[in-house]
Parts: sequence; structure tokens; C-alpha cells
Amino acid sequence: PGPFPGLLDLYGSGGGLVEYRASLLASRGYVTLALAYLAFEDLPSFPDVIELDYFGEAVEFLKKQEQVQMVDAIVELTVTLLPLSFQVQSTRIGVLGLSKGADLALALATFWPGIQAAVSISGSGVNSFLPLQVKDRIIPPHPYDLSKIKVTSDSEILDYSEIMADPTDPATWQCRIPVEKSLSKFLFLTGQDDRNWTSEKFCREAVRRLQENGCHVEFYCYPGAGHLLEPPYLPLCIASFHKPLGGFMLWGGKRKEHAMAQEDAWQRILTFFKQHLQDPLVKCNL
Repeated sequence: PGPFPGLLDLYGSGGGLVEYRASLLASRGYVTLALAYLAFEDLPSFPDVIELDYFGEAVEFLKKQEQVQMVDAIVELTVTLLPLSFQVQSTRIGVLGLSKGADLALALATFWPGIQAAVSISGSGVNSFLPLQVKDRIIPPHPYDLSKIKVTSDSEILDYSEIMADPTDPATWQCRIPVEKSLSKFLFLTGQDDRNWTSEKFCREAVRRLQENGCHVEFYCYPGAGHLLEPPYLPLCIASFHKPLGGFMLWGGKRKEHAMAQEDAWQRILTFFKQHLQDPLVKCNL
């Protein structure tokens, strides 16, 4: 009957509204808000700046969900109205994101109060590609060089994996997301065959800063896994058309290794959120 923990679910720079992962999380006992922020309805593909307040307002909206809806249920051939609760525990809020969405999830957990747990899937730990406005402060995008884009030999698929500057270079540190200042718990998941960017290298830098500051962080890197670490049993997407960029992008991954990584990563996500958000006395039967 609830109340339930709340989750904010963010996908990447391809934009649009992606809801299937949120649906799976909802079936596990979380009120989950899948939030579009690029290339959806009146949202631009490439805004001049991304405002963190937009995501913070979504968190506050999630916290206020208290409605109870009546739904039809068939019990012994009789239609009965049953209450379906969407009430959210405002003290148990988490966020997860993939790719650009992972960077925004980290920023939200760093700068917005009340986020207890954050999951970064194939993120970078820096502010990537677009300026990020945090109140009266602007975090510039991490430097990148488009001349380093590669085109695969057998097609016109673009490999972006080497365009971003070295995250260990002090000249780039103003673009970091200062996760070490956060009170949240963190889980980082990456693939070693990520061809969108070298997420393992970038995330290790963020994890190192968290560990040095005594923060709670878990990190798992999967050999042979690509960029698009989705829920288990979804097929490997090695490359796909990136609508905002207008071209085919290489994501990487080897079939068997990627499939195994998706199974393991999903269980770790569920375990992480259960540990840090769910009431241990509440049992989920789904």
C-alpha cells in the first residue's frame, strides 16, 4: 500500500522520453519518474545551457506524490475498484542515469539536497558537452576535439571514444562534478568496450575522489561490455542512429560479455537501491 521510495530516471543525449527501465523499477516497489530533458516535444536537442533546477523541480514534484488512484480489478468475475497508492517517502529519494543522464544524476546528487542514492551507468563524472547551470554558477563542458572522431572502415558509423580530453589534466578540473562533496551513496557501472567515451577511465577518477574523501561508493567495470548497459535480456545495440547528431554512433560491446554484464549490473542496481532506499520491513513480491 505504500508509501514507496522515489526514483528519478534519466537517459542520454539521444533525447526523447524513455520509460521501460522506469516501468521495471516501478514493478520493484519504487515510484519512478522518467524525465525527458532533450529533444522531446518543446525541449531542444542542444540548449545553450542545461539548468539543474529543472531536475531539482522534478525531484520536488516526485516527493509530493500522495495521490491514491482507483483501478479496476477482477475478483471472482466481479469488477472491483481497488486503491493504488503512489505516495512517495520524501526521505528516500534516488536517481539513476545512463550516459549524459548519468552525469546529470551525479550533479543532482551533489548539488540538490535530499538525494540518498545515485547510480551512474556509463557516465563520465564530468560535465559533458553542454554548460550546466547550478544556481548562479556555470560548470563548463569538459574539453573535446571533434577532429578525433573516427569513421569505422566498413561503414559510416562514427566512433567518438577519443574526443574528450584527459580527465587527469588539471586544466579540465573546473569541468568536474564535485561528487566528493555529496552526502549521497554512489554506484558506478561501466563497460571496458565503451566506444562512446572511455567511461572506465573517467569514472575511476570520480571514484578515486569519493574514496579519498571517505564517501560510500561502489564501482564495477565489465570486460567486453559497451556503452548502452540496459536492463537484462534487451539485445546488444552496437551502433544506432543518434537523431540530434544526425548520424550513426558506435556504442561498442561484445554479445556474450555485454549480455552477462547487463544481468549482473541490473541485480547490483536493485540491491543498491534496496539497501539504501527501501524499508527493510517491506517485502516486494514482484
